Amino acid sequence: MSSTINIASSAEFSKTLSSSTIVVTDFYADWCGPCKQINPTYEGLSAKHSKPKRVTFTKVNVDNQQAIAQQYGVRAFVLDSMPTFLIFRSGSVIETIQGADPRKLTSAIENAVKLAGAAAPSYSTPGRTLGGTAARGQSLQRPFNFKGFVDAIIAFLGLYIYSLFSFDAYAAAENSPFNINVGKPAPGAQGGRTGAANQSGKKLGTIAGLSGGN
Repeated sequence: MSSTINIASSAEFSKTLSSSTIVVTDFYADWCGPCKQINPTYEGLSAKHSKPKRVTFTKVNVDNQQAIAQQYGVRAFVLDSMPTFLIFRSGSVIETIQGADPRKLTSAIENAVKLAGAAAPSYSTPGRTLGGTAARGQSLQRPFNFKGFVDAIIAFLGLYIYSLFSFDAYAAAENSPFNINVGKPAPGAQGGRTGAANQSGKKLGTIAGLSGGN
């Protein structure tokens, strides 16, 4: 069964143009030999590409629907003008094909069908759709590490208290067990800061000397 619509009035044609994205119209005449020759090709394209409300094929008899033919400038008795095929997109003519050229007609219709578009593909992952918002419960930020925060506070207070009651605050802080940058000392590395030890000894000696002097 043919899916081509034979237009019976201007009102029907207007309704068809407004209800389908792409409309292909064959303006023909019963006395037109080339119109009859290309008709099987047109009907084959109609059966292949017709899609409700998206791609619609119609036929307009220029003798019976002269008002429609005149509206779109189709002249039945002009040499090589019959048949005339008009391709509409959203109610406006986007291409005109005159004459019975199957390859030209097929190419034009196939290009027009592409303009009808297809449903946009949906690419999604569990809980998230491409182009959409982040899924509920997901966050783009790192979660707050409470344990790490507490460890940092303890290390800071430990360094502060450890160095507060030491004569050499820098050396005390560096050698403090709360110093996260200090690992286990390598063998023979204990004497690495003899200068710091001497400075501490010197300070103790000075204080003792002052006490003895009094």
